[in-house]
Amino acid sequence: MWSGRILSGLVTLFLLFDGAIKLIPLDVVTQTMDQMGYGGSHAMARALGLVTLLCTLLYALPSTSLLGAILLTGYLGGAIASHVRIGSPLFSHVLFGLYLGLMVWGGLWLRDRRLRALLPLR
Repeated sequence: MWSGRILSGLVTLFLLFDGAIKLIPLDVVTQTMDQMGYGGSHAMARALGLVTLLCTLLYALPSTSLLGAILLTGYLGGAIASHVRIGSPLFSHVLFGLYLGLMVWGGLWLRDRRLRALLPLR
């Protein structure tokens, strides 16, 4: 249980930070978005920041954590697809969304008895 809480806490802190820097938005965010082909729009960065924060807060709350995990999986899948599209390095950029997704679901699986019953480790 505690391992799941710690893992989920680390992912939550990272994603809250990620969402917050998009809300400001920092220059590194808009420059990266431009390099990825999305333009350097402050409005787009803020919208992505809000989506990130909303999904992360849903994940952090026990009553909506499953919905949050599903939404974060979609969000991270989009990030993976974006990195594949522009030819980013595989292990450091493309698969980073996969690493986070595994931490999201691993933390939830460890801290939620109902999910462990639904998806038992055999």
